[in-house]
Amino acid sequence: MRVEATDAAEADLEEIADWISRDNPGRGLIYLRELRARCESLSTHPERFQLVDRYRSASIRRAVHGAYLIFYEVGIDRVTILRVLHGARDYEPLIFPSDRN
Repeated sequence: MRVEATDAAEADLEEIADWISRDNPGRGLIYLRELRARCESLSTHPERFQLVDRYRSASIRRAVHGAYLIFYEVGIDRVTILRVLHGARDYEPLIFPSDRN
């Protein structure tokens, strides 16, 4: 199965690497590679990670890598990475902007 990232997910990954690189330039690049590898690993058995409870009907799943959450959808022939966000963030308005009250 192919893994593709949305533009938003790619921007998230770059932002994460930049943030980490502020304190430790070498670690930022290494962590970016780790996150990308974790995303690519979803090509095998992507259903192994849980659905986001509140949004089960949208079939959005969440994998964890360290303090970061990888939100993705599983299609017939591809996994689409939607966002990669720090777990402490209020992620719902970023992933589901139409659900804002």
